[in-house]
Amino acid sequence: MKKILVPTDFSDHAEYALKVASKIARENDGEIFLLHLLDLPSQENDAVVAGAEVPEIAFFLKKAHERFDEVKAAECLEGLAVTDAILFDKAFEGVVKTAKKHDIDLIVMGSHGASGFKEMFIGSNTEKVVRTSDIPVLVIKKDEIDFNPSNFVFASNFSAEIKKPFAQVVDFANSFKAKLHLLYVNTPSDFKSTHAAEKIINDFAAGFTIENGFTVNIYNDVNVEKGILHFSNSVNADLVGMCTHGRQGLAHFFNGSISEDLVNHAVRPVVTFKI
Repeated sequence: MKKILVPTDFSDHAEYALKVASKIARENDGEIFLLHLLDLPSQENDAVVAGAEVPEIAFFLKKAHERFDEVKAAECLEGLAVTDAILFDKAFEGVVKTAKKHDIDLIVMGSHGASGFKEMFIGSNTEKVVRTSDIPVLVIKKDEIDFNPSNFVFASNFSAEIKKPFAQVVDFANSFKAKLHLLYVNTPSDFKSTHAAEKIINDFAAGFTIENGFTVNIYNDVNVEKGILHFSNSVNADLVGMCTHGRQGLAHFFNGSISEDLVNHAVRPVVTFKI
């Protein structure tokens, strides 16, 4: 986790994400990439492409640079290598493009979540990044005074397709010397016996070196999301992790995504890994 991307709209939640990102960078001898996206109306975007000087664009750029100067003076960034950039793009698309361009290892984003009709028809930019990013995304929901995820819950069905992203989960846990709580949520529509579920998890984890150990947990609930939230509360988790398929279009609308629901509804930090 040497290169950490922090998208910012200069809000309080973006500041919460920056504090966590700076702590991770400091502990891993890493660097911070600060990104601000200007999602302009189409006619002004055309002007940017054509190289025209539009007063409104110049004003937004000037204000963004002023805010960057304030952010980079924050105490949490002292002594860290910080690069800042302003892009004209849609928020979530700009984040994903920047992550690929600079070989980013981790995206850290703030989010206040979304609910109701806003969640269904609009969604948050953070949720869209979670759905489309090929690299891990850490979502921070509140001011984490001392981010130290020693209690890390990872929920999964532990199928074969999870093996590759789980290597990233283990690296993440090892870098923080965290204990992994491997969680299988039993639901009425998809139920396994405790014996069968425990065997699946133990067989799955056998090929990985989890430095601080792991626990095997089977939790029964009405659906997977509630099971993850309730179990995480019961062990006072510092961090919740999941894999995401990155569903698009109608597949996402009709099937939904548990990881994106967690990003919207969980109070604890959530980290997602792309399958």
